[in-house]
Amino acid sequence: EDSVRQQTPNRTTRHLQLPMPTKQIIRPQGAPPAVGPYSQAVRLGDLLFSSGQIPLDPANPGAPITGDIQAQTARVLDNLEAILRDQGLTFGHVVKSTVFMVDLSEFAAMNEVYARRFPTDPPARSTIQVAALPRGARVEIEVVAHY
Repeated sequence: EDSVRQQTPNRTTRHLQLPMPTKQIIRPQGAPPAVGPYSQAVRLGDLLFSSGQIPLDPANPGAPITGDIQAQTARVLDNLEAILRDQGLTFGHVVKSTVFMVDLSEFAAMNEVYARRFPTDPPARSTIQVAALPRGARVEIEVVAHY
C-alpha cells in the first residue's frame, strides 16, 4: 500500500510516502571553490541550499581577505550571485538568508549593502554575531533559494 496509517488521539491520518528527491551537488563557475570538505551549494527538489560564503575573490581565492564590512559584504553577495546565476536564479528567488558577523556594531553598514541586493520582498533573515569566521572574514552569508 502507498500510504501509512498513523493513529493519533481522536483521529486517524493518512500519510503518503513520497520518494525523496535526489541531492544534486552544485559546483558553480565564477564562485570561489570550496576551501574544505563541503559543497558550494546543494539542490534538493525545488530548493537550493548554499554554503556560507566569505569574501574570497574567485580569481584569487588564496589571497588575504581585505576591506571594510561594506566591501566584504559586497564580495560575499557577488559570490552568492554567482551560485544563484549558475542555477538560473536571482536574489529574488532567495527565501531565507543567514548572516554571520564578528561585530554587530557593523550591522547598519552591512545592511546598507545587503538591502541593495534585495530591494523588494526581501527573504526571511537571521543575523548572528560569532566569535570568529574563517580566514579573518568579518561577514559570512548563506542562503536558501526556491526554483
